[in-house]
Amino acid sequence: MVRKARIADAKDIHRLLLAYARDGLVLPRSLAEIYESIREFFIYETEGEVLGVASLNVCWEDLAEVRSLAVAESATGRGIGRELVLECLEEARVLGIKKVFALTYQPGFFGKLGFRDIEKSELPHKIWGACMRCAKFPDCDEDAVSIELGD
Repeated sequence: MVRKARIADAKDIHRLLLAYARDGLVLPRSLAEIYESIREFFIYETEGEVLGVASLNVCWEDLAEVRSLAVAESATGRGIGRELVLECLEEARVLGIKKVFALTYQPGFFGKLGFRDIEKSELPHKIWGACMRCAKFPDCDEDAVSIELGD
């Protein structure tokens, strides 16, 4: 089941993201950052166990980013990531956001959900704040994808 994260989920979110960050697949997020942005997060929980996480970061009045997508290694291939991204897109629609993007090593996954490949240069410079903390900046090797949302 996908639901909005609660304060009690912060340590589980941190644990999942840390595993992916160690492999360079997501930007590391400190526990303090997670607490500060807890309202951005959705979690996938089953039988009291957090198996997946994603966040929707609002960048501007018409733009948001799906980020911090991670699924427990033991739960991959079950559609958890898909459900989390779809929940982020629904939240964007409710907020009135017209475009959602992601920076990813898995563009095919996002493509199956309706995202299209774009050039990073299409994204406004203001979204690069988090990227500047990345060890790979400015030579990012992630793909940029986006989706236009209808009313």
